[in-house]
Amino acid sequence: MRDAGNIREVEQLGIDIMGFIFWSGSKRYVSQFPSYLPTNCKRVGVFVDEELEQVKRIAETYTLDYIQLHGNESPQYISQLGYPVIKALSICNCEDITSYIKYEDIVDYFLFDTKSPSIGGSGKKFDWTVLEHYDGTTPFILSGGIGPEDVERVKAFHHPKCIGFDLNSRFEVVPGVKDIKKLKTFIQSL
Repeated sequence: MRDAGNIREVEQLGIDIMGFIFWSGSKRYVSQFPSYLPTNCKRVGVFVDEELEQVKRIAETYTLDYIQLHGNESPQYISQLGYPVIKALSICNCEDITSYIKYEDIVDYFLFDTKSPSIGGSGKKFDWTVLEHYDGTTPFILSGGIGPEDVERVKAFHHPKCIGFDLNSRFEVVPGVKDIKKLKTFIQSL
């Protein structure tokens, strides 16, 4: 999210968390401070292998509630952040699920996303049945190509540790700007 007007409109839909991407390799990169930041939902900053002090500086500037990590950040790095952490894990098959083990009890949430050559935001789904193999204790957010046509699929998905769904690229007009009508319809349908 980058556009102040779009941030306000999305916030009014009653969402829980709003993301801001601070990785310059993303087409959704927040290059300048928006003139409005949400006050009625939590703010999460998304980073990829960023220097620790830079993450802390941005987190303070944007008054972030969570840090979401999409790179190869080590458990030692995470323990030095001083913020609640969402660790993104790329998933394709059952073996990929086990990557959570080294972060168990270190992060607050996992974000299970589709494995792809790029980092996040592929707009593609993975086979959610592989999550039956997730037996960790850390709650997770399900991501990966969830779109307006997935209402029934989302409703039918049940896992005791799933706490939410990441709605991103399939709900955009252009990268970083959400389609309010599509989001509103989807949320109301749920």
